[in-house]
Amino acid sequence: MKKSGKAEHFTGMPFKSSTIKNPLKMDDSVADNYRGYATLDPDKDFILNDEIGKTLENLCPTHAITYQNDDLEIHLDNGKCILCGNCKVESPELIKITNKFDQAKKRREDLIEIFSMFVPFEKTYDELGQELKNKINKIFGRSLAIREIDAGSCNGCEIEINALNNPIYDIERYGITFVASPRHADILLVTGPASKNMEKALKIAYDSTPNPKIVIAVGACACSGGIFGNNYATTGGIDSIVPVNIYIPGCPPRPQALIYGILMAVNKI
Repeated sequence: MKKSGKAEHFTGMPFKSSTIKNPLKMDDSVADNYRGYATLDPDKDFILNDEIGKTLENLCPTHAITYQNDDLEIHLDNGKCILCGNCKVESPELIKITNKFDQAKKRREDLIEIFSMFVPFEKTYDELGQELKNKINKIFGRSLAIREIDAGSCNGCEIEINALNNPIYDIERYGITFVASPRHADILLVTGPASKNMEKALKIAYDSTPNPKIVIAVGACACSGGIFGNNYATTGGIDSIVPVNIYIPGCPPRPQALIYGILMAVNKI
């Protein structure tokens, strides 16, 4: 094969890999049917009734949607949502699938949406990163060390976490590094529903992390148990084992969502 000076896909098509300044405006490379998080859409014209509410409630495999018939409200728990899209297919007049990523919250209950549109975060990835870098410099002395812990995940979240270090996002430019030991970490980035077999290991990792330490629950499984829930093999989310400072929902959350959550975590100190 003739060398062109560019990296090539396995298909033989040339492409260039470079760090982008604003991944939030990658409209040309994002498919029209890409699923961000689901939200209730008050801009649509619909009449909520018991039939619609119960239908959505029964469709959701993780029970992220609950219908309050006394108040005629739909409660959507983004901490449980796995973005399957069943609700959108069944009730497009009510549910909207967005491309939003800024869903990290400091309190578990704040992940529950009740007929409210999320206010979009207007800053770019670079602006988020620079703000994070300034806070890291002030609080941690130019660096922030993260220990990622897999507490029984399917590795979907790990793929997005790994993407933070690729040439596109290049999170190390903001002074953030991943370390091999919790003893060297400032933040624990935990994925998975916390299986029974990982419960003790997670506690040990938490106790080994020096203060001040931050715990971030990454993905629906870490936030609530996700598709696994709470059963004989899982604990139903990591906050039943260790204190959680930040919840980042999604299945899995995008790299932008992760950097947003880390920024929120640093603000918490």
